[in-house]
Amino acid sequence: MATHANDSRNAHVSRLVRGQPASDGAGVRLTRVIGSPMLPDLDPFLLLDEFGTDKPEDYLAGFPDHPHRGFETVTYMLDGRMRHKDNHGNEGVLVPGSVQWMTAGRGLVHSEMPEQEEGRMRGFQLWVNLPARDKMTAPRYQEFAPERIPVVQPAEGVSVKVIAGEVDGVAGPIVQPATDPVYLDIALEAGAAWAHRLPEGHSAFAYAYEGGVTVGEGEDARALPVQALAVLAGGERLVVAAGDGPARLILVAGRPLREPVVRHGPFVMNSKQEVMQAFIDYQEGRF
Repeated sequence: MATHANDSRNAHVSRLVRGQPASDGAGVRLTRVIGSPMLPDLDPFLLLDEFGTDKPEDYLAGFPDHPHRGFETVTYMLDGRMRHKDNHGNEGVLVPGSVQWMTAGRGLVHSEMPEQEEGRMRGFQLWVNLPARDKMTAPRYQEFAPERIPVVQPAEGVSVKVIAGEVDGVAGPIVQPATDPVYLDIALEAGAAWAHRLPEGHSAFAYAYEGGVTVGEGEDARALPVQALAVLAGGERLVVAAGDGPARLILVAGRPLREPVVRHGPFVMNSKQEVMQAFIDYQEGRF
């Protein structure tokens, strides 16, 4: 919802982090923003990768079969098509504009493979931690085609895709009570600005992926260049504005879990013993 200056303190940029080139799966090139030495995590977020290339050799090898336990993966496709398949019989194709929110829970083995051999492949993958009480739940999917994700025009020159959370009374389709997430894809025309109220106490970040934006206002305003992430702090009212050209950014927030995190590759648990058990269960075919 758009808010006014006296509704709460303004959020500001507490840290600016640049994405680092990385490779994952069978050699897919990507930019790692959370999960790098610069920003190992931002409770409850464990990883944020941006992938974006029109060179097929950068993505064709895809992400063959790999396991997950103890957290959620969120895949948001901007361009291109990705087929996913797991060992529980789930299968589908993510098309441009679609979102898959996968709760790995106690474990599954899945693959994510490009459904195309040429053209642009672009999107994000976010990892969200699960609280200890939910780490061994049954795996489940929340998957939505682009037409199921509402788009709101809350201000002149501003368009917001509401994946999770609420804007002007319009709620996104993703629901996860454990972390109560917000996930917005915001498009700003040149010179446009928008104020949004974030849930109190949430960890939050903004990531600019087309054009640069300004985050905050007045003397707290800071430039957020393209392919940079702003860790937000200080208050609930966030102001974003485009400069001389159009811009796009994602705004993501979630309730921190404040629990011990022990992670090893695709397993994220609360203790070393639980991670070792995950390896045993995976090797013995119990996923």
